[in-house]
Amino acid sequence: MTETALVPTPQSLRTAPVGPLRQTLRAAAIASCVPYLGLKIAWIAGSRTGIPEGSVLLDHPGTMAVVNAVTVVMDSAVIVLALLLTQGWGRRVPAWLLVLPMWAATGLLTPIVTGYPLQLLAKVFTGAESAPAESEAFLDEWVFGVVYTGFIVQGIALGTLFALYARERWGHLWRGTVWDLPNSAVGPRLRATAVIASVLAALCAVPHAMWAAGSTTGLNEARIDERTAAFHLLEGVYVLFAAVTVAGVLMLGLRLGRGLPLKTPLVLAWLGSGALGCWGGWLLSTAVMPAAEAADRPTTLMLLTYAVQMITGLVVLAAGASFLRKRTT
Repeated sequence: MTETALVPTPQSLRTAPVGPLRQTLRAAAIASCVPYLGLKIAWIAGSRTGIPEGSVLLDHPGTMAVVNAVTVVMDSAVIVLALLLTQGWGRRVPAWLLVLPMWAATGLLTPIVTGYPLQLLAKVFTGAESAPAESEAFLDEWVFGVVYTGFIVQGIALGTLFALYARERWGHLWRGTVWDLPNSAVGPRLRATAVIASVLAALCAVPHAMWAAGSTTGLNEARIDERTAAFHLLEGVYVLFAAVTVAGVLMLGLRLGRGLPLKTPLVLAWLGSGALGCWGGWLLSTAVMPAAEAADRPTTLMLLTYAVQMITGLVVLAAGASFLRKRTT
């Protein structure tokens, strides 16, 4: 058998001119990072721009400085990725060094691209408040509009750039249909992993579905008090991505949807696992931070849900890497 390495061939290393579309997308991705980075750097420097009096952000300045520094690094990575995806040297970057941060960026941004417009629509058509009555404001309302609009632009621009890049560098790995897959590519191990990942995704979807429907089981007091229409929609978005994950891994592992292009289950698994895994990891990391008040401490069910989310994403990511590695032979 011939081997097609994940490292690009000399032919693929030839740098084609960056067309107007990619130039525009790159500029949009970079420019959309500026407001968020500006706010974060200002907060680290001590500014209270956009932070109202009484905000919980002012209660833990040390912790928030660390969180802000971490998120500055994370959003700066978007700029690096936008450059990497549109430069000749980006074709020589090892696959894992690009795929891992892109998976994380996709996972963190896709639920925002999906959920924030829904939250705005709910607010417009139902008149729902963005915060519960009599609660202290977390941030000024304009901050959310500026920041989340920037995230949406980042998600669309970076996602499109990566899709174009991946098609050119690795498109040969997902040619054909699901039914065209040879037995060597879909063995017992992949089938078992697909079933395990589906069960895990379903398990973490159950609490989110309960919370989306209005149940308070397993929520801490602070989260119960903070529930709004936006909260319920976001919980529903997690359920959606759990279903997307299950669909993708079962299509691939059990070769369901025979006539579907192979890229369909791969895209579903990529989006779903990223959203579950990355947000599960982020929520888990923020949940285990020291809480001054008992009402803010996460419950066991919350911790388990976030942990299972993260594990689900990592399992699917590892299975996908193994599958594509086999496709290179």
